[in-house]
Amino acid sequence: MEVNKRNEVQAEALDVAVSNKRTGLGISVGVGKTRIGINHMMHLINNDNDLFYKFLVVAPKISIFESWKKEIAELGYDHLLDIIVFSTYRSINKHNPSDFTGVYLDECHNLLESHTPFLSQYKGYILGLTGTPPRYLKSTKGKLVQVYCPIRYTYFTTDAVDDNILNDYSIVIHPLGLGTSRTVPVKNKKTGGVFYTSEVDNYNFWTNKIDSAMYGRGNPTMLRVLRMKAMKGYKTKLEYVKYLLPMIEDKCIIFANTIEQAEMLSSYSYHSKNPDNEINLEKFSNGEIDVLSCVEQLSEGVNIPNLKSAIIMHAYGNEKKLMQRLGRLMRLKPDEKATIHILMYNDTQDVKWVDNSLQDLDASKISYFELE
Repeated sequence: MEVNKRNEVQAEALDVAVSNKRTGLGISVGVGKTRIGINHMMHLINNDNDLFYKFLVVAPKISIFESWKKEIAELGYDHLLDIIVFSTYRSINKHNPSDFTGVYLDECHNLLESHTPFLSQYKGYILGLTGTPPRYLKSTKGKLVQVYCPIRYTYFTTDAVDDNILNDYSIVIHPLGLGTSRTVPVKNKKTGGVFYTSEVDNYNFWTNKIDSAMYGRGNPTMLRVLRMKAMKGYKTKLEYVKYLLPMIEDKCIIFANTIEQAEMLSSYSYHSKNPDNEINLEKFSNGEIDVLSCVEQLSEGVNIPNLKSAIIMHAYGNEKKLMQRLGRLMRLKPDEKATIHILMYNDTQDVKWVDNSLQDLDASKISYFELE
């Protein structure tokens, strides 16, 4: 049933895409965005009158291109690789807009003003693909999507779970109190030395600075970034993960805040400075190890078989990051269930970040775990 429904959704989305020269599709992870894009290419080849075809596939990360190549091979369309150019968003302006029959914007919610030199000159077909379209149409990203790939069809995670295309999931929020022990190192600007303060006092220090900046005494945006950076380094969540991890019996991925945390939480990690990334990922994928810690890199573009659990140490207030991470756990059989644990500092900005991240998800699948 789920296979037929997936095919039905793909067909519906493709019909919308081929009926419009510029289209965006809001399609959940695991439903087949890449396959829709490939079938769109084949439709153009089979129905347009051009003698020559060339397609540009744009994505935020090089690793995403591997899923396109794998899907192309599975469909038996290997000849497409001769007429596809792969590019990151960062490099899009290096290409000649007149060279391409169609442009495919994978994860099109990554569009920035800096990409307009190419897109504003390009006159052909544009297909945007995303599981998380910009929520606010008046935002910069929202306006760019509206211009270059307006969302004309949506089928999100909740729909796919209800239709048994994707496995079910639950989200467990773990509220934690800030630590009162002096564990936070702070550099003394006058002496160059280091003193220690508590998480509570450090959080209040940054919050007071932000409040003062609202009256013209400082840059509130920069101060919020500094406060978030400080919170990501607090040790309470780190110690809580060590407490929580032994309770999880399934294969589990840990989304840490820093490289140091990732290396402290697992003997096997995946981050920008680890030369053993691919070895560790292969061991995790094939079941040789059941815990892998990472920093950002595995948020999107990587599929891991039988992954049933995740721990997210920081929610960022960003539903896109959460959905990308949730997507890593939506490859199970439809009758299986994944669990995502999100750590949250009570009575802090962290509460709003978590709320913002979850607002598009089914509230009945969200629960709170309170320490006794």
